[in-house]
Amino acid sequence: MFHKEGYLIIMTSFVLSAGIVIFTEYIVDNFPIIKFLIQLFVLMMLILVLQFFRNPKRITQKNKNNLIAPVDGKIVIIKEVFEKEYFKDNRIQVSIFMSPLNVHVTRYTMSGRVQFSKYHPGKYLVAWHPKSSELNERTSIVLKNDQFGEILYRQIAGAVARRIINYAKKGMEVEQGSDAGFIKFGSRVDLFLPLGTTLDIAINDIVKGGIQTIAHKPLS
Repeated sequence: MFHKEGYLIIMTSFVLSAGIVIFTEYIVDNFPIIKFLIQLFVLMMLILVLQFFRNPKRITQKNKNNLIAPVDGKIVIIKEVFEKEYFKDNRIQVSIFMSPLNVHVTRYTMSGRVQFSKYHPGKYLVAWHPKSSELNERTSIVLKNDQFGEILYRQIAGAVARRIINYAKKGMEVEQGSDAGFIKFGSRVDLFLPLGTTLDIAINDIVKGGIQTIAHKPLS
């Protein structure tokens, strides 16, 4: 299964790949090694496009006391920071880095109401750059529910990414694990959680979006 945001790129890639293969069959037929290398390269590029836009079915075990990973990737930052865009106070930042080989679907980390959704144009620094959260193209979305209050997640474009897809609109009611958007070709997602949130992950952990619990609220 492929994500709907990739349909046009996938179709275009198929057409270009077929065109190049046909071209090499007739134009460089007398140079079999060159023809083979070109066709192999085209096939590899097509496979990369297909795997990038894959959208595996994920069954979320919804739990109002848990936060689930919004994306696939590696935990690269866990620290207390001052969040200056929306909360203007200290929060726990959890950052997940996605390589081009990861699934790039963004999923809602919890159920609730969208309180805030804003797009910021910006640069395309590598996603692990310390300033990418402030300078890169990005979106900031705040969700609210009774268990966790407000949490903010930020989709951040990387050095290759050139478009962030965000489905969250202010006032929407959203469900944990459902499709929240997509980031094309490499990226990062930052979460800003209330102080005191109990984390279930550590630096360098590999997480799976829509399935894995990354934090929870202890039962009272």
